[in-house]
This record gives sequence, structure tokens and C-alpha cells, in this order.
Amino acid sequence: MPRKSYGALLVGLAALAGVGATGAAADRSDRLDRFRELAASRLGLAQVLGAEPSTDAYREIYEVLDDEIVESLASGGPFASLDFLQDRLDAFAEVWGGATLRLVRAGGLFVGAFVLDERSAANSVRVYGGLAAEGPALLTALYREGRPTVYVLPGARDGGALVVAWEGAPSGRGTRPLRVDLLRRDGDGVRVAWSTAELFADGLLARSWSVRGSDVRMRYAVRYPGWAPGCDGQTEQEDVYRVAPAAAVVRVARQEHDAWHRDLHAAVGRLVSALAARDETALTALVPDRALRTQLPSTLRPEPACDAREGAGGDAVSVAAAAGRQPWVLTFRRVGARWRLTGASRVLQ
Repeated sequence: MPRKSYGALLVGLAALAGVGATGAAADRSDRLDRFRELAASRLGLAQVLGAEPSTDAYREIYEVLDDEIVESLASGGPFASLDFLQDRLDAFAEVWGGATLRLVRAGGLFVGAFVLDERSAANSVRVYGGLAAEGPALLTALYREGRPTVYVLPGARDGGALVVAWEGAPSGRGTRPLRVDLLRRDGDGVRVAWSTAELFADGLLARSWSVRGSDVRMRYAVRYPGWAPGCDGQTEQEDVYRVAPAAAVVRVARQEHDAWHRDLHAAVGRLVSALAARDETALTALVPDRALRTQLPSTLRPEPACDAREGAGGDAVSVAAAAGRQPWVLTFRRVGARWRLTGASRVLQ
């Protein structure tokens, strides 16, 4: 049976059986109309004006979805099934084309990953389940930027461990903002037990990521002196974090890609410091050519620009620099594991 007709058929069968579903069906129709009205008047108008919808607008829309899910869970039977609930959410998503409403089951919990607007900071992960004395309810709601995807970790009892990946818009350079949260059951609710936001204070720009079993793998840009947004061939790291049965999340592997770029700019930094201090010992190690050393001004500083690799092996790299308003090009060559300055020239303006 097509999923699209599943929810409507269940309501119809319940009404024919006389179980009082007619009123419930009317409530569901009213909610769908209310959702359509709110989406058009609040989200649609804001998009036309290029503005962010108000907090109240999002709150009202999420309340409609919460009521729909909680009422269905309270009805029990097939109305509390994942198929029925997803069918209902699909109906809401159809009346507002900008919405993506996905639901997964994690033990006794239902976890929704809701996107109302790709650009919004009010996209939400919402956790529904039973309260000891009150029955089904919304237990926890998280709001973040990005598109959330929920992963139920294997072996976790009663939805006790969930990974949520919040994926931002692509940068056009093969990376995108990413935040990964680990959620764990905490009494009647769910709490964030671990997050990449704690590890990457300046944010995480991921090239790729995956969740397989209890392992979270992420390849991401590393920020260091000399790193510039949008440039190719810069140092990246690929980490694997393993979610343990207890609260711990442990990094079990790390691989570096293009580590040469970070090493190169570490040499650039040492050169700049040695020039400023007129440290001849350090300068001799970095610039073996004495005539070249004498040409370098003490005010030389690297510029925030992409480097240019030269030669078949890419062992020579040109780095943009400046001394005051005078631009320079510095050419470094890798000798074994070390970088040495082998050329420097002023750029004609």
C-alpha cells in the first residue's frame, strides 16, 4: 500500500468501526489548515521580504506539529505507528514546499528532524515519548542552524543514544558547516552529552562525514597561521570518534591530509619572526643564500592569499607577502622534510 494513503485509510477505517475517530480526523484537518495558514502568512511573507520569521511564528508552527504527533501517540494502535506519523508529517510538508519533516523511532522514543527553512537558525530536533504520569508528550526540543539528520546508535536501550548531524549550506569549495551532537536519555528527557561545538570553538568546516555503527568520521579544514578560506591544498584532518556505551566519546583515529601546507606556513612564521628580531642564526637556517637574506626587509609579513605550487612535484611554492605597501612574492622549496626560502622579489605595482 502506498504510504501516501496510509494515514487517510486508517482514519477512515476507524470512523467506520465507530471508535470515535471522526472528531480526531476533523482536528487533523484543522491542524493541516492551520499549518498551511501559518506557513504562508509567516514563513512565506518573511521569505518575500528577505527577513527572518519571528520566534513566535516558529513556536506556533511547531506547536501544531507537536499536537499532531502527541495526539496520535495518545490514540495508540496504528495511529501511534511510525508509518502513520510519517504519513501525517508528509501531508504537512506538502502544503509548505520549503519544509522537510522526518521522523525516526528510537526504542520508546520518536525523534523528529524538522526543517522549515534551510537558512533558519530555528530548525529543530524534537523528541517525543511517554511521561510517567501524563502519557505522551514533547520531551525535548533543540534548535540549531543547518539541516538535522538523526542516527540511532546500535545497542542503545530505549533510544538511549542518538547522534544528530546539523549540516549547513555548501560553501562552493567542497566544505560546509557541520555540528554533531550526541544525545542521551536523561530521566524523562534527552540531553546533549557531547558536541563538536565543544571541540571546535570557531566552528567546523567539513569536507565529508559519516556515521557507521558507533563511529562518527569527519574530514574537516584545520585553521592555522597561513590558512585562507577557499584555497586548495590546505591541511585537513580526518578524525574518527567512537561513542562508548557510557557517556564517553573517544577519538580512536586521526589522519592528516596535505600536512605540508601547515608545515610550510610554520616556516613562513619563523622567517617573519627572525626578520623582525634580526635573528641571524634562525635566518641562516631558513635562508641559506646570504645574498637573498640581505634583500629581505625586517617588516615583511605574509598576506592572506592562496599559495601557488610550482613544478611537477609541487615542492616549490610561492607565498604572497608585503612590507608596508610593497607586495612581495616569496618562493619556498622543500628540502627533505624542511622548507627553505630560495627566492624573493618585489611585485611591480
